[in-house]
Amino acid sequence: MAAVRDVEIDPEGTFKYILVRLQRPGGQEPRDIVRGTKAAEFHNHIFEKVNPEMEKLGYECKCLGGGKIDHNSKDKKIRVFGLSTGYGKADHSVTVEILKKAYPDYEITWSDDKK
Repeated sequence: MAAVRDVEIDPEGTFKYILVRLQRPGGQEPRDIVRGTKAAEFHNHIFEKVNPEMEKLGYECKCLGGGKIDHNSKDKKIRVFGLSTGYGKADHSVTVEILKKAYPDYEITWSDDKK
């Protein structure tokens, strides 16, 4: 699973994100990854891009939920909030822990606020 990055998000702005669980059939422990981009109008657009990429690598994918990320690279701050209408709210605390590994020098917070 080392070939798959834990986090792939846009470098700036506010955008939709999803929390995805990867699992190899009959394989190791599952692993959660974060994907987010301004290019996605809806959360399922992100999953529709990620799922085939991961299947090619031999993983089964399950979307655990979504929300929004506000990424301010200048101030080194990330805020995780909101929910996905289609997938429900991701566990933002899990998302934040994954983001902290990828952005160790950032201030990263989450809330259940819609905006």
